[in-house]
Amino acid sequence: MGMGDEEGDALVHRIVADWPEAPLAQTDRALCDYATRLTRKQTGMTEADLDRLRRVGLSDRAIHDAVQVVGFFNYITRIADGLGVEPETFISEWGLDV
Repeated sequence: MGMGDEEGDALVHRIVADWPEAPLAQTDRALCDYATRLTRKQTGMTEADLDRLRRVGLSDRAIHDAVQVVGFFNYITRIADGLGVEPETFISEWGLDV
């Protein structure tokens, strides 16, 4: 059963606002936790972080892809922040209209 656009948008905003409280599947929850740790505490990452992802069924390829996406977004955000790039005015802040 698929989600309607409005329902899907509401879920995305809820995830952005407070992913630990959002109704996520176990795999999605593990990925969000991993992405948060990789973003905020990258020097503390260990093999145990990867093992948690493997235990919820992610392959090494899927983990690799996730790390690439998280790393890319972190890179782009730091470039934009470092150069003082202001968000476009037509883009609303995510998670505020939950």
